[in-house]
Amino acid sequence: MSATATTGPEGVLVGREPYGRLDELQRDPYPHYARARHSDGLTHVAELDAWLVARDTDVREVLRRPEDFSSANALRPDVLPSPAALAVLGRGFGGRPVVVTADGVLHLRLRTPIVRGLSPARVEAVLPYAAERAAALVDAFVEDGAVEFMAAYARRLPGEVMGRIVGLDPADVPAVVHGGHRAEELLFRPLEEAEQVAAAEDVVAMQHLLDRCARQRHTDPREDLCSELVASVLPPGSDGPTLEQRHELVAHLQNLLLAGHLTTTALLGTTVLHLLRHPAQWELLCAEPERIPAAVDEAARYDSALQGFRRVTTRPVTLAGTELPAGAALFVAFGGANRDPERHQRPDAFDITRSPGGHLAFGLGVHGCPGSLLAREQLRLTLEELTRRLPGLRLAEDDPVTMRPTMIHRSPYRLRLAW
Repeated sequence: MSATATTGPEGVLVGREPYGRLDELQRDPYPHYARARHSDGLTHVAELDAWLVARDTDVREVLRRPEDFSSANALRPDVLPSPAALAVLGRGFGGRPVVVTADGVLHLRLRTPIVRGLSPARVEAVLPYAAERAAALVDAFVEDGAVEFMAAYARRLPGEVMGRIVGLDPADVPAVVHGGHRAEELLFRPLEEAEQVAAAEDVVAMQHLLDRCARQRHTDPREDLCSELVASVLPPGSDGPTLEQRHELVAHLQNLLLAGHLTTTALLGTTVLHLLRHPAQWELLCAEPERIPAAVDEAARYDSALQGFRRVTTRPVTLAGTELPAGAALFVAFGGANRDPERHQRPDAFDITRSPGGHLAFGLGVHGCPGSLLAREQLRLTLEELTRRLPGLRLAEDDPVTMRPTMIHRSPYRLRLAW
């Protein structure tokens, strides 16, 4: 691997150690998962600086034992921002525990309003809006004969739907979506210092928008998720939020929005990619749209948008025959479990006709994704629109697909489609 750096998609540095090796693993982690599953015990992966947990049985055991496998390091960044970028971030909000990095009583307190806000009834209520926006986004390119799907659709629908549920001003949604993508780049991709600073500025701008929304909901609560979150921190009739409470609310909102739109954006991209890489299955789906729910399930299993989360042991434990001390870091690979032949027949085959097999694309247990229903429904609406209106859809031959090197929101950089 060359030690020189080049600029890849989105201005990210690639090929510079140690990121070159990590990029290689993240662009296609599945061979690494297979080797880990076939090894005795657990495998320590230097690129991840963690023990890789890739068997379905082992992943389930970790997720069912949060008291032994803490989520405190779930979002540990791959890149430490430069001092200049950190100085910019110091002008923003956040930096407090969020639902995916909390355990025990704190986790329950942070999770409860999110579960209420993303309940089946709340999801059902937002679906007409989601269907309207899905149709309008397709309307904008349906006559063009070609589209870059990620920019024109996948990076737009989830943000608009989450903005509606949270209660954001529609005019603020693009900045919040942009800030979410920039936050991910800043913490998980190697950037030149000037670009780090620019990304930090975008993140701070997003945080100030969220702070303003939270303070408005304290004085004027509405039937939206932002009001639910504010009420969970500030009892009705209390004075305005303290600075510490503002930091907590922004951290909460930022994490919710990023999880809500970045993950679904990735899932939209990978689903369309794999359906079109398997033309016979795309044709079957167009002919038999009643298979769409099964296609959603299979796409989530086959190439999980969220490949996994980190965990850290709280005490000495034994997992898969490997003795781990307290403080041992693990990468719990949902994507590895979802390709485990002990759980799924022909796991490396993409097959929308398979029976659901209990995959882990949305996690399990107390940290299972509370927004999984919303993500599935947006994907269902999208496939209904595309199969009905663009049955001749295909991958553009002149623009090879490159996957983003990340374990958090795995998706194509671009997805150029034609019809």
